[in-house]
Amino acid sequence: MHHGVVASRSADSSSSRQGNGSSSIDAVSLAIIEQLQEDGRRPYAAIGKAVGLSEAAVRQRVQKLLDQGVMQIVAVTDPLTVGFRRQAMVGINVEGDLDPVAEALTAMAECEYVVMTAGSFDLMVEVVCEDDDHLLEVINKRIRALPGVRSTESFVYLKLKKQTYMWGTR
Repeated sequence: MHHGVVASRSADSSSSRQGNGSSSIDAVSLAIIEQLQEDGRRPYAAIGKAVGLSEAAVRQRVQKLLDQGVMQIVAVTDPLTVGFRRQAMVGINVEGDLDPVAEALTAMAECEYVVMTAGSFDLMVEVVCEDDDHLLEVINKRIRALPGVRSTESFVYLKLKKQTYMWGTR
């Protein structure tokens, strides 16, 4: 299991943004995030040494970044090793308001990633399931049954070549 830091992708992270779209996070905080992305369990003293702050100052900054929703510290697993052998990206077209459909998808444990998009699909959802039967049940019985869902297109993952959470500090 890998412990890492995920820079927040949620809409609620707007508190970390200025009106012009540039990040309001200073270089020292970005350096702390980079340290934690390399190892989410790295001691604050070691981070402090690397970024030029005291252990207490690093602890305070990390807590502030967590409280603001800028990042979260999580254990990143390989779905295959914990019994989830089928992953897919599902493109969804919706009639009417996207919000109720997006909220319903967000509430489903199998939906790891829900994003509103411009283009061929209104929503893109990453689904992690135990097997093909589980995937079929999620798509056919739950996603397609949501009011407003007009159509879906599934992109089943054959092999995951890259999964990184290092973005957000470059």
